[in-house]
Amino acid sequence: MRSMKRIRFDEIWQELTRILLALGFEDSKAKRCAHIFTENTCDGVASHGLNRFPRFVAEVKSGLVNTQVEPELVRSLGAIEQWDGMRGVGLLNAEKAMMRAIELSRGHGIGCVGLSNTNHWMRGGTYGLQAAAAGCIGICWTNTIALMPPWGSSGRKIGNNPMVVCIPRGDDPVLLDMAMSQFSNGKLEVLRRRGEQLPLAGGYDENGELTTDPNAILESSRALPIGYWKGSGLVLVLDLMASLIAAGDSTREISQREEETGVSQVFVAIDLVSRMETANVDGKVNAIIADFLSAPPLKGAPKVRYPGQGMFATRRENLKTGIPVEPELWEAIQRL
Repeated sequence: MRSMKRIRFDEIWQELTRILLALGFEDSKAKRCAHIFTENTCDGVASHGLNRFPRFVAEVKSGLVNTQVEPELVRSLGAIEQWDGMRGVGLLNAEKAMMRAIELSRGHGIGCVGLSNTNHWMRGGTYGLQAAAAGCIGICWTNTIALMPPWGSSGRKIGNNPMVVCIPRGDDPVLLDMAMSQFSNGKLEVLRRRGEQLPLAGGYDENGELTTDPNAILESSRALPIGYWKGSGLVLVLDLMASLIAAGDSTREISQREEETGVSQVFVAIDLVSRMETANVDGKVNAIIADFLSAPPLKGAPKVRYPGQGMFATRRENLKTGIPVEPELWEAIQRL
């Protein structure tokens, strides 16, 4: 494993902000976008933080991501709204969509925003955490360009379609943030660059053999769906729902473009604050989590953890000691 240097959160945030301002971002947009990239890295999700930042810069420079537009309301259907992302900044579009879902939930108990024609949102967990901070259960997912074969095929027809579910729990919400492949493409790219293997088989090589080699999986474009045929089916229905709820493009249509853009996303917020006392919510969730964590681990295995538990531990450590960054990557970012 390559040696890492630790950099303060504010130092990374300021450097990314500098770069985005130089690209023509408005000040508030530059700061917010840079903060999300930095926070993703701080939380241990470098694949959708600093590692993805140079590619994001290239997409802005090429015009694939339009920094000068705002999402527009297309249709209002009570608790459901459809918005057009205008091919704008995916991170900021997603944050606004979840905020609108939260606002709708205050009046209806539940709010749902379908966002079409948008760009990559980086880490979906960002928007689940946003909902939880507002006292809501947050659910969101996105479709993508075709990245995987359906179960029983070798031809790429389905996206990775990440899905997030986040439940409020004080300062440490329960956060399930999962790609539909055993390992996300971003994770595979990180491990390939570091020269590391996967802890277990994550896809097939060119010979159709299961492998832990991230490079072999990226080369074959045959990532393994979670749950095999079950994951393959879940990918399909998420794509169907995203394109229908958002009135946007499906994986089939997105894949006809040279680059991934114009994706469809769904943001759902279920209001708990207005309908239950915070103490009741926390008490219920804490009791369930305590019971879950009481499960004895297998011999030689680590303790059972709930979704998001490790991430919050990583965040606290990195805020205290600095965020680990590959020196070569940091140097490349500083040259942007």
